[in-house]
Amino acid sequence: MSTAILTGSPVPGSSIEADLRSLGFDVRTASDAGDAEALLAAVPGDQRVAVVDARFVGHEHALRLGLTDPRFPLCAVPGAVTAQPAGRQALTRAMARENSATGGTAHGGAPARTKSSVGDVDSVVSLADRVVAALDADGVDVHRPELGSLVAEVPADPQARNEARQAVAAVDDEAVRLKSAVKARDGFFTTYCISPYSRYLARWCARRGLTPNQVTTASLITALIAAACAATGTRGGFVAAGVLLIASFVLDCTDGQLARYSLQYSTLGAWLDATFDRAKEYAYYAGLALGAARGGDDVWALALGAMVLQTCRHVVDFSFNEANHDATANTSPTAALSDKLDSVGWTVWVRRMIVLPIGERWAMIAVLTAATTPRITFYALLVGCAFAATYTTAGRVLRSLTRRARRTDRAAQALADLADNGPLAEALARLLPGKPRVTAPLSAAVGAVMVTLGAWLWGASWWVVLMAGAYVLLSAEAVEHPLKGALDWLIPPFFRAGEYCTVLILAAKADVHGALPAAFGLVGAVAYHHYDTVYRIRGNAGAPPAWLVRAIGGQDGRTLLVALLAVLLTGSQFAVALTVLAVVVAVVVLFESIRFWVAAHRAGAPSVHDEGEPA
Repeated sequence: MSTAILTGSPVPGSSIEADLRSLGFDVRTASDAGDAEALLAAVPGDQRVAVVDARFVGHEHALRLGLTDPRFPLCAVPGAVTAQPAGRQALTRAMARENSATGGTAHGGAPARTKSSVGDVDSVVSLADRVVAALDADGVDVHRPELGSLVAEVPADPQARNEARQAVAAVDDEAVRLKSAVKARDGFFTTYCISPYSRYLARWCARRGLTPNQVTTASLITALIAAACAATGTRGGFVAAGVLLIASFVLDCTDGQLARYSLQYSTLGAWLDATFDRAKEYAYYAGLALGAARGGDDVWALALGAMVLQTCRHVVDFSFNEANHDATANTSPTAALSDKLDSVGWTVWVRRMIVLPIGERWAMIAVLTAATTPRITFYALLVGCAFAATYTTAGRVLRSLTRRARRTDRAAQALADLADNGPLAEALARLLPGKPRVTAPLSAAVGAVMVTLGAWLWGASWWVVLMAGAYVLLSAEAVEHPLKGALDWLIPPFFRAGEYCTVLILAAKADVHGALPAAFGLVGAVAYHHYDTVYRIRGNAGAPPAWLVRAIGGQDGRTLLVALLAVLLTGSQFAVALTVLAVVVAVVVLFESIRFWVAAHRAGAPSVHDEGEPA
């Protein structure tokens, strides 16, 4: 429920009241500023409330952007301001201050002088704009959406009103709304092959009352059907799988465009969108592996390798962004060069394509699935992702080395949470000196190389257990101090590579039926936990609870456990043990994750919209 308080004298022919009602507001009219304050106080505190000048002239979508976006406690456009429950107290205080300054008798509809009067105390006359100026004076953060060519103003006289109405008629409100539904920075394939028509699908969904979460779920179901088609191992199944994977991607783009088109943002929706993207892709890998097995070709190692590589790529992105999202320093020469290249025509698209974002990646997988074999598909995917990972990681390392950034405690804590150290590493860290060390990333890298190389050279042997023990020690050493070094963001990716690759290699070395699929399930369950950690940090909800990390052992404990299981059990027993471990981790992690996100949604957590991986 939302309430809009219309201030000032209504203008004949104005559509403002109808526009507000179409946006879901219950409209009440105030005779003056004092009346507006009384009406504001009468609106229940759990409702959104807006104060709008009755002589507002502008596009309905300008009002929608300014008054209905759920992500911001306070939001304003010229002539209108809104507050959600979280911003209600600040709005009430600013309104009272304005009325006190004018004796409570100032007419809410006094003429505003300029279109850009919001925040300019000298030119503000409309009550809504004066309230916004008071909020600014209080240091309160008020979101002002980018309106572009959309019109939003309170004309000062009949001539200005006529000019404003002509400006409204000159701009197609719906065309602007459709254009703004598309993500600003997308990949080449999405921009030119998907978005030109998926935006209309998003509008179709909006007009039929569908929600982004429903479209996200439809995308997941479509991808799972695609994976099932691939699992048949037939040429017809592979062709159908490729077509359905593209259809799933179209829906994946549509859900975000629907959210932007209708401003239906939510914490739960952002989590579902990001989580389902990973589930769809990795389920498809499993479907390809099953289909290949039906044809007598075992590509489970390639499927698991593709998942490991893709997950490590993502954690590089996450760690680098978290380490630098609130860092303070001058821009590095490398970053300046990158920004320059991003401003030059063709280089923009080349740079976006070579990192193999989700759009290009899924298109490649779909085409190769339909035209070739699962083995060729995985080979191409591994080569492409390896090149993309090398390119992006090298660029970020150069940026970090050429920039003297001062990183915050929040960034250091985020990296420590992403490291996912368990009780073993935590206990060892308490025994270490704890002095800052610039070699922390080196410790993580050496540990990951030792345990992975040991698994490769010796397979299931006590040497691997010894290497895993050293890995636990080096994991503790790497995070014993706050992670504020220039390259400390590399520590979580090193840990992901160390754990996942050890599981992959030991399962492959077991050389028994079912070991690699079980390893695929285990890495998938653990990867979900790591992605969930990222999404909680991005939503400012903190890391998963400590009991969860301890219950599933942390990345160091799981690595040591898998090494021990490989030594102590026969090949077939090892496969069963990996299956059981995968099920236990999946059940525990999914239960806690679903409980957390549903509870956050029901508790009214701030709405977010995570643009996620470039499409």
